[in-house]
Amino acid sequence: MDVFEHLKSQLSSQDKRIVFPEGEDERIFGAAARLAHDGLLTPILLGNEAKIKAAAKQDGIDLTGVEIMDPQTYPAADYQAMHTALLERRHGKNTPEQVDAMLKDVSYFATMLVYMGKVDGMVSGAVHSTGDTVRPALQIVKTKPGIKRISGAFLMQKGDQRYIFADCAINIELDAPTMAEVAVESAKTAKLFGIDPRVAMLSFSTKGSAKGEMVTKVAEATKLAQEADPELAVDGELQFDAAIVPAVAELKAPGSKVAGHANVFVFPSLEAGNIGYKIAQRLGGFEAIGPVLQGLNAPIADLSRGCNEEDVYKVALITAAQAL
Repeated sequence: MDVFEHLKSQLSSQDKRIVFPEGEDERIFGAAARLAHDGLLTPILLGNEAKIKAAAKQDGIDLTGVEIMDPQTYPAADYQAMHTALLERRHGKNTPEQVDAMLKDVSYFATMLVYMGKVDGMVSGAVHSTGDTVRPALQIVKTKPGIKRISGAFLMQKGDQRYIFADCAINIELDAPTMAEVAVESAKTAKLFGIDPRVAMLSFSTKGSAKGEMVTKVAEATKLAQEADPELAVDGELQFDAAIVPAVAELKAPGSKVAGHANVFVFPSLEAGNIGYKIAQRLGGFEAIGPVLQGLNAPIADLSRGCNEEDVYKVALITAAQAL
């Protein structure tokens, strides 16, 4: 089954509520209309209702089933509850006046809707930067217990081929414990897409073929990932060809249960991961879907500012599926 048909089958009749803080953007309300029409989730658009409806009408888009919420006209009692909750969540790091200013930012407002359980997840980033999306998430929703950092994974899809690449979006440098966390969380992301994870910890070395601190880090990260999840199929350090080509794996990593058959690739740095996924996308013809933010207490997605309506639609499906 196509990965998104798989997600749709999971979401049918679940009625997950996903908030879109950039509701006045035509890519966003266009995707929201499709999601509502397909009965996959309830989209909540933040923004001026009259402006959104006028723009949608001009584009011939039917917003039936889409909720529109204007932070400027949010009920006073509900706003006060949100204000109090954020003030408490910040543990004295912000004054009441500063919290007022924060809630004027749609990213903070939407993140608070997630935190307070009024919605199941958030999709943002079509207009705002990654920092604008991630900062409120880290301050309010925070990471899962035991997770020190969030990470960004991409689903790479081409025909019936599906792979997970991480971290390609968030952490510039990874130490061994963080790389191990990324491996375990990426395996969970793989399962979300119906992929039975086989995790390769990538390096320019395979099983000691080269030496150096960068190689030692990946080998140590592999051990930590194995200890964190003994049932997980994870191996490293592996060069990319040893991770994916069976004939090369036989030569470089004989006996490995992952080498030659990996489908989840954990890169040793953001530089490597970002370059790697874009090479696969632009030269290999793979569709890059994401990034999927991993490690947060609630589903929050960060779109690329160069996204189109189809990207928004698919990322919203992923975000809703994360909430199941």
